[in-house]
Amino acid sequence: MSLKSKMPLQVWILTLAAFAIGTAEFVIAGILTQVADSLNITEGQAGHLITGYALAIVIGGPILTLWLARYRKRVVLIGLLALFVVSNLITAFSTDFTTLFISRVMAGLTQGPFYGIGAVVATRLVSKDMEGQAVGQMFAGLTLANVLGVPGGAWIGNMFGWNTTFVVVAVLGALAAAAIAIAIPAQGAEEPKSVRSQLAAFRNPQLIASLVITTLGWVGFMTFYGYIAPIAENVAGFARPSLTWILVVIGLGLVLGNALGGKTADKNLSASLIGWPAAMIASLIVVGLVATQPYLFVAAAFVFGVVSFANVPPMQMRVMKNGGDAPELAATANISAFNIANALGGVIGGVVVDSTWGAGYIPFAAAIVPAFGLAFIIWQERRSPSVHVAA
Repeated sequence: MSLKSKMPLQVWILTLAAFAIGTAEFVIAGILTQVADSLNITEGQAGHLITGYALAIVIGGPILTLWLARYRKRVVLIGLLALFVVSNLITAFSTDFTTLFISRVMAGLTQGPFYGIGAVVATRLVSKDMEGQAVGQMFAGLTLANVLGVPGGAWIGNMFGWNTTFVVVAVLGALAAAAIAIAIPAQGAEEPKSVRSQLAAFRNPQLIASLVITTLGWVGFMTFYGYIAPIAENVAGFARPSLTWILVVIGLGLVLGNALGGKTADKNLSASLIGWPAAMIASLIVVGLVATQPYLFVAAAFVFGVVSFANVPPMQMRVMKNGGDAPELAATANISAFNIANALGGVIGGVVVDSTWGAGYIPFAAAIVPAFGLAFIIWQERRSPSVHVAA
């Protein structure tokens, strides 16, 4: 058996880095009420930390990626993790909202470039027939962040204060940076494609439609998930420490959904693009209806985790199929689309939680934009049968 047939240690190191970065992004969902109480702000204002992080990915990610492509990739990855560590340490020691917000934006700037450039490095560490698995292994760190990192961060926050959560995240980033410096060989920069040739991919209206599908269809996820803490505490009636195991349950749903979405997308992409958003909308309505019943709420939230993350592979696949000669740029744009949705979800959830309706109406509000998205998807799929994948 060739050594290349096994996933090398270096790819696992990239997985660790992806885990740290993913935890930094999503952990705010588990400690939102703690942050709000600590800084004497509303939960809706604390939700702006979600929006700011997401917008940093949307705007800064592609620009930084284009600029950093000319430098040696290992050096770039280490530099990005250094900025990530510093940003999270500033977050950890913030005593006012403005400093906290700025530090979250700084951390968000590192995510897009790290995932994009890290994926290229991962493919160079394995044989040609394992490149997809290597990228998948690296991005598994993002999924694991929701299963382990977010509930773990919530537990640490409950035990030692939310500031400690970000210290631990910074330590994970530092460990990953050191491991990259030691274990990953130097790799030269590739000759980048011209900006004009890459931007030409966006002349394809189906690529634009695919990015719109991602944005509209994904808004519901962060509208609900980003405000899971106030819903669980104020509506379902759970004590704050219970958030840890609730987030584990939902995280397991995310892992299962990601796997299911990949399989159904391979079997029938069009049906997946329609079926999973419809299921997510239905699950949000059910969550809203049973939110005052603690264990029914958790069961419904688990189902939401499954059907929401099952959307990710089909949405990503549709974008890649319509990316033409610039699949990397298309994939980066789709990361931006996901995070535009995250930012919108943070705003919508924040408005609702601070309104007279309160946290109990968040699941219903979360279903509104995806409902428009579902209508758009159905319309597009009828117009573009070329993206269908036969069973």
